[in-house]
Amino acid sequence: MIQTLIIGIVVLIIAILLMQVKVLSTKNGEFSNTHIGANKAMQERGIGCATSQDIEYYKKESPVKKLLKN
Repeated sequence: MIQTLIIGIVVLIIAILLMQVKVLSTKNGEFSNTHIGANKAMQERGIGCATSQDIEYYKKESPVKKLLKN
């Protein structure tokens, strides 16, 4: 039990150290943007993230509301 816990902690520490190497070795010290909206290939296909699509959808006026205004 204790041995398994110690091995788990060691693996976790190694993983954290490897992530630090990634951050320190990249320009600006940041991870690359993995957001779908920032992906050029997805933008070319007209695909955006669900949150952005929801915002755009709710900004549009409903056709029913347009008819009721007239």
